[in-house]
Amino acid sequence: MAEQEIMIGPRGPKPRKTFSRRNIFLYGTLAFIAVYYAIPLYVMTVTSLKGMPEIRLGNIFSPGTHTGGGYFGPPTGKRFVIRAIADCAAINNQINDEWLIRDTAGLVLQLGLDPKEFARDLIVREGGTERCVTPFSPAVDVQGPYKSRGNENEWGERLSDILRRMMEKDFSVIRAEYDRAVQTEHPGSTTVHSWADTEKLWMGLRASFPSAEFSVDHQIGREDPMLSPRAAVRWSLNGTHDGWGMFGQPTGAQIHVMGFTHAEFGPYGLRREFTLFDPVSIWKQIFIATGSA
Repeated sequence: MAEQEIMIGPRGPKPRKTFSRRNIFLYGTLAFIAVYYAIPLYVMTVTSLKGMPEIRLGNIFSPGTHTGGGYFGPPTGKRFVIRAIADCAAINNQINDEWLIRDTAGLVLQLGLDPKEFARDLIVREGGTERCVTPFSPAVDVQGPYKSRGNENEWGERLSDILRRMMEKDFSVIRAEYDRAVQTEHPGSTTVHSWADTEKLWMGLRASFPSAEFSVDHQIGREDPMLSPRAAVRWSLNGTHDGWGMFGQPTGAQIHVMGFTHAEFGPYGLRREFTLFDPVSIWKQIFIATGSA
């Protein structure tokens, strides 16, 4: 009987304690490693998911080094900085529509190239005027989900009015509305100060397309604590290259210019202006229309 009781008793290895010293060390090490590698992901996620106020006014300034061959030719090892402006729309802090311009002309100049000749060479590399990548225009635009025109904040209205007056060739608006010490950033990595040089930049653009139709496509104005009033306007010019200006002899080519202007206002008027459009794209449109690539 005793022998039978021994046979039906507990069998197998002796159970280990759940919280043994060995298990605590093992699970603790695994938890530490998981947290260690999760922190960079957390930081990247938190810093990249921006709210609508930050996304709408996306003014980007990036340094770099030309170390690889590709779109900009063989590597030169040259350092450069490039400005870009992104006009974004977001729902639940996720971007679902975007308009973007990079200062390609500025990067090209820093690499020792000429934007006009770069555009001509680009057409050749892409297969000629009949096969090259078509520059952006309303004809190739794809309608996205965002259809708003922005907001009615007074600073957005003020910047739109300044741009309209300049496009109506009333360049006196610069001396009337701009701070005398204004800092102006334009394509081609161009930085100027004060009224005269700012007038020259805008006159050079408008003189190339004197009959082109100007439109304000989107405007945003903002006022936030501890920050200057600021505005962002997306605009366009549609028309003919029918004047002498920054794009040389008139060719009669049909041109679309998409532009962005961001501005910061101070007690003496508009004190910082950031404007981007793409001269390389404009030259490309001219060469395609004239068949002169």
